[in-house]
Amino acid sequence: MRIIVYGSLRRKQGNSHWMTNAQWLGEHELEGYQIYDLGHYPAAIPGEGTVHCEVYRINSSILAELDELKSNTKDYKRELIQTPYGSAWIYLYKHKVDGFPRIESGDWLKRLDEK
Repeated sequence: MRIIVYGSLRRKQGNSHWMTNAQWLGEHELEGYQIYDLGHYPAAIPGEGTVHCEVYRINSSILAELDELKSNTKDYKRELIQTPYGSAWIYLYKHKVDGFPRIESGDWLKRLDEK
């Protein structure tokens, strides 16, 4: 199975250690989504825009660990979407993003350049 990540799980980010045993497949520009800066982590939601992502091949134990990580916040839901590497799971934000800055570049790593 595959997972697509857009924030702190990406390479060289704060939670990238969760992806240590995952196989990096490549980058992807995910169209039809927007990304917002919630402070320490991002929120991706469906919308007009493009989000810069990374796609990984993972096993069921990595998915279970990521589900646990994301369920601790109760802020995300996991959905299956299509990528050039095949279908992949993505964690989408469940709440309103009113008041949070949108990352216009679509790239979590470039968010500080936009401030």
